[in-house]
Amino acid sequence: MKFVHIADVHLDCPFKTISDRADLGVERRLEQRNALKKVINFIKENNIEYLFISGDLYEQEYIRESSICFLNNLFKEIPNTKIYITPGNHDPYIKDSYYMTYNWNNNVKIFTQRVEKVENDDVNIYGFGFNNFEMQENKLNEINILDKNKINILITHGDLVDSIYNPMNKIELINKGFDYVALGHVHKRDDSSNIVYPGSLISLGFDELGEHGMIVGEIIDNKLYKQFIPIDERKFIEQEINVTDIFSEEELIEKINNINTENNLYKINLIGYRNFPININIKLIKNNIIKIKNNTKIKINISENNYTLKGIFIKKLNEKKNKNEIDENTYEKILELGLQVLEKNK
Repeated sequence: MKFVHIADVHLDCPFKTISDRADLGVERRLEQRNALKKVINFIKENNIEYLFISGDLYEQEYIRESSICFLNNLFKEIPNTKIYITPGNHDPYIKDSYYMTYNWNNNVKIFTQRVEKVENDDVNIYGFGFNNFEMQENKLNEINILDKNKINILITHGDLVDSIYNPMNKIELINKGFDYVALGHVHKRDDSSNIVYPGSLISLGFDELGEHGMIVGEIIDNKLYKQFIPIDERKFIEQEINVTDIFSEEELIEKINNINTENNLYKINLIGYRNFPININIKLIKNNIIKIKNNTKIKINISENNYTLKGIFIKKLNEKKNKNEIDENTYEKILELGLQVLEKNK
């Protein structure tokens, strides 16, 4: 049997990280749709029998009925593919959810909080999902695989660590004996075993670096074959710029804007010792550079550590730091503010 496994689409996500940069939030939501179209086209072109969607398909808080219609129309394009959806913590099976109220196509099966087993000729599919925005009950103890001669697959959304989001014990899960476990919730891909997180279908922010896409699998004679196929056409990338040898804001802006971002989205981390106050107007930076994080340190001219007012200030502050009365972060903040005040009052 052949399958595609996706999770954590978060359709209609507001993309708060990038939405204040031109129309990037809208663009990213269009890219969500395009990613889903790619998944469906792959299924059509390769005659995939099963599609597993392991939770957080959409955002309950933001989802629009038009987006649900878009999803359902995509599902209609693959009538011979059985689609199994398990609700997650962002799209739980609650009374006003579209999982409960919408008339989905007949090839779609949506699991609820109750553990269910769906028997097909070649495979038994077990599944359960969220009926609230949290779930801590152990559902694994309700599952026993009775027919080891068939392929057995579990689809659910949750954690393999202790949490409020369907925590599961990995050893217990392994001992159940599933041929494949289709998980969601963790946005970083982990396909090192048959217990698989495909990661988010497209990256939602700078905490989700690297490639994003879908898992394509096939089970033949009890052997699992799987591969990751990238879907997201953009990457979120972090890059450092050392400002130690940069001596003006204009020079720094030029250096940032000279980065070849292509189609990717960047966060710039400024490091090193600064020679001038850094307070860059983001409107002067090209749109694909979303964030600029100032992690620089103030440059102190040691020769000024004398009996001038500035020197006395530095000496007193150093004494407090050496006595562990203030930590490094507080020290740098006080030092910077103090030197700025002293410079203004020259």
